[in-house]
Amino acid sequence: MKEAAAGRKHSAVSPCAACKLLRRRCTQDCIFAPHFPADEPHKFANVHKVFGASNVSKLLQEIAVQQRGDAVSSLVYEANARLRDPVYGCVGTISSLHCQIQALEAQLAVAQAQMVRLRMSHAAYLAHFGLGQSPLLGTGSTITMDSSSTSPNHTQLMVTDPINTKSSSSIFALDMVVLEQTNLGEPPIWSC
Repeated sequence: MKEAAAGRKHSAVSPCAACKLLRRRCTQDCIFAPHFPADEPHKFANVHKVFGASNVSKLLQEIAVQQRGDAVSSLVYEANARLRDPVYGCVGTISSLHCQIQALEAQLAVAQAQMVRLRMSHAAYLAHFGLGQSPLLGTGSTITMDSSSTSPNHTQLMVTDPINTKSSSSIFALDMVVLEQTNLGEPPIWSC
């Protein structure tokens, strides 16, 4: 019991990282103590270097107690980002992540387009050889292909519904035009 009380007394007496850095006595109601523990002095040092101790103190006093932890986390993140990149700070990180998202979205769009192209070429292959059914399009679907167009690169593909045999309408009709794609694999003209 005495050891637990001594531990509490010792922790109450030891100054927080802010008071240690500012070389002042840490009081019971120190606004920095809950957020800047003595074993993490670099957190407060970076925040103090970027924002200043008095500005951080004023900011924390204006914020509700339950929101102070989030505010301190944000201040620490922004201070570290500003020290890493003095010009852009966390905006540089946000911009970099935005460019990564755009690149990944473009890769996803290319992959989805390739999937559609492969499905359609599979369906066209089945229609060309009169196999008529594609497991990718559903069981019993009939595929017909019309290449009677004047252009050699133009083909019409029709998929009909086997359940609705009374109707002559198709599930979908697709006009396919194959274009020459010479720049596949080359890097884009611009990048993020």
